[in-house]
Amino acid sequence: MSKTPPHLDDRVEPITVRTGSFWVPGEQISTPYGTLPRGPLYVEWMSPVEVTRPYPLLLVHGGGGQGTDWLTTPDGRQGWAYDLVRAGYAVYVVDRPGHGRSPHHPDVLGDVAPPLPLEFASFLFAPPEAAGTQTQWPWDRTLDGEEFQQLTSAMGFFMADFAEAQRLDGERLAALLDRIGPAVLITHSAGSPGGWLAANRRPELVKGIVAVEPMGPPYAEFPGLGEITYGLTYAELATEPAIESPEQLKADPSQYRIPGLSGTPVGVVTGSASGSAAQSPPLVEFLRAVGADAALLALADAGIVGNGHGLILEANSSDTVKPVIAWLERLETDLSSTGVSL
Repeated sequence: MSKTPPHLDDRVEPITVRTGSFWVPGEQISTPYGTLPRGPLYVEWMSPVEVTRPYPLLLVHGGGGQGTDWLTTPDGRQGWAYDLVRAGYAVYVVDRPGHGRSPHHPDVLGDVAPPLPLEFASFLFAPPEAAGTQTQWPWDRTLDGEEFQQLTSAMGFFMADFAEAQRLDGERLAALLDRIGPAVLITHSAGSPGGWLAANRRPELVKGIVAVEPMGPPYAEFPGLGEITYGLTYAELATEPAIESPEQLKADPSQYRIPGLSGTPVGVVTGSASGSAAQSPPLVEFLRAVGADAALLALADAGIVGNGHGLILEANSSDTVKPVIAWLERLETDLSSTGVSL
């Protein structure tokens, strides 16, 4: 018997949304082929018919993924973007430059890193040895498993120059903030550096950041990439006072403030069965050291267990978003109580 198509699936709750899309253009550059745009950012927006929340949400996907990570799950349900719209938010879902619908050509953006193999995706999202604890990936964990193939079919590749890729993410997200106004950033995994950099560039436009399973811990060393140069990012972060070398920030981060993070509420979300969960507490400590109002949002503290690194995509995704919505509601209350115009 054939399966019910996802768009007819009873698990998909009907919702009326307003939708659209646009581009944040890249700068124009001269090439042997003529003038080309460099690194445009694709943006898909969604909102309820009546927006009831004061700030929109800007959703930034991780690593080799794309904006569809927020739109659907490997088993065909609606993703976090729809849950957030149901909660009254307007959301902006982006494809980072060089990913998904934001096209890449090495003659424009530079060389690409080797492709990400399925084995790496298995290690990150559905390791066979974690089956006993990562219960919210209840599906086949083999490379040809149906849900695993749905997940990995969306994955692309990285730019070889990781610092430049993050720099580009930060610049385009900052330009998007210029267009949409004050917002809250929600990032996943290796999308987190672009969020830190966007806030660093537009501190007055970022009201808060939710970092889901963010890249870390600070100054971790990744094969082929070296140490995370600025603790949170490979690309340059502006600090107050200014530093002449990233080694100064590493030596004593408490002596510096990072504009866009200093005083900014940050929630760092982790899953109980994630191999990346251990990197989040030291990241929260680093964020606090540079002045952020950072807190660890462990899903287990909300009674939600069994989630791995891809907690936005797993079987209980409609539950994993609930602590985030609660955090956003507290943020709105705190901003209102301090006299911030909503």
